Amino acid sequence: MTQALPKLVSFEEFVNWKPSNGFYELHNGVIVEMSQPLGKHEEIVAFLGEKFTLEYSRLNLPYGVPKTVLIKPLESETAYSPDVMLLNRSNLATEPRWQNQSTVIYAESIPLVVEVVSTNWRNDYLDKAGDYEEIGIPEYWIVDYLGLGGRRFIGNPKQPTISIYQLVEGEYQVSQFRKSDRILSPTFPELNLTAQEVFDAGLPSSLE
Repeated sequence: MTQALPKLVSFEEFVNWKPSNGFYELHNGVIVEMSQPLGKHEEIVAFLGEKFTLEYSRLNLPYGVPKTVLIKPLESETAYSPDVMLLNRSNLATEPRWQNQSTVIYAESIPLVVEVVSTNWRNDYLDKAGDYEEIGIPEYWIVDYLGLGGRRFIGNPKQPTISIYQLVEGEYQVSQFRKSDRILSPTFPELNLTAQEVFDAGLPSSLE
C-alpha cells in the first residue's frame, strides 16, 4: 500500500495559517504541533526570562525577552519558536520579516536562545543546534532538567544537564553544567547562577 506523503508548506503559508492559540513550529516544510509544556518546563522558562531581564537591565543593554517571536533559518522552510529568546532590539530595523511576521533571520538580532528539553529532545540537540549554528546565533542553551537527552549528548549515566553552545569561528563548542556548577554564559559573564538553581525553579526557597 502506498502511503500519502504529508503536504509540505512554505514559511509564508505557515505564518498565514498559524493560529494564535496552540504551539506550532515549521520543520523543513512540515507543520509540527508542539505538546503543551509541563508545569516545571514553564517554571524554568519563566525563571530564566526573569534572570536575563534583570541582567540586561542592569547592564543597560538594548535587549528584550519576547513571547512568540519566530526564528527562521535563511535556506529552509523552517520556523522555530524557542522557549526563551534574547532579542537585540537595536537590530530589528534590519529585519525584513519583523514588522509583519514577528520573525527574525539575522544572528545580530539573537544574542542567546534557550530550549528546555521535553520528550522530543532530538529536535533540540540535533536539528535546532545545527540550524542555530548555521544562522550564527552566538549562544544556545539546552536545559535538560530531566536528563532525557541521548548519552552521546549528556553522558552516561544520564543526569540533569545544561549544555551551553558557544559559537567559535563559525562552529559551536559546548560546555556543560550540572548540580552546583556555576553557569558560564558568554553573553552574561557576571551571571551568578548554578545549574541546580535552574533545575529548582519554582520550588519554595525552603525546599531548594
